[in-house]
Amino acid sequence: QVQLVESGGGSVQTGGSLRLSCAASGVTTTIQSYCMAWFRQAAGKEREWLAMIYPGGGKSFHADSVKGRFTISRDNAKSTLYLQMNSLKPEDTAMYYCAADRVSCLGGLPTTEYASWGQGTQVNVSS
Repeated sequence: QVQLVESGGGSVQTGGSLRLSCAASGVTTTIQSYCMAWFRQAAGKEREWLAMIYPGGGKSFHADSVKGRFTISRDNAKSTLYLQMNSLKPEDTAMYYCAADRVSCLGGLPTTEYASWGQGTQVNVSS
């Protein structure tokens, strides 16, 4: 089981930027063999898939709602996943979660079926 810890959340104004980090530990093999993803959940809403990145980092996908504003990336040497968030809007306010799994991304489709999840980091965007 992979342990994941998110950081980097906070409060920003509309148009601002944040970079979220997700540190992974506890894996018996390198984290580079895992699919990783970002999700968010706003109060009273269902969890929303935002982006996923393939194990090697060579391929990634983003949800239409964040495409062009958010970018997922990973540094396998540091066992860390990132989400660069630019041009933030009030509707981006949510708890943000990272997730990891050996196979979830390989079908090329968004899914919530990830084995490991972090505890979340809160992002608040004010107008």
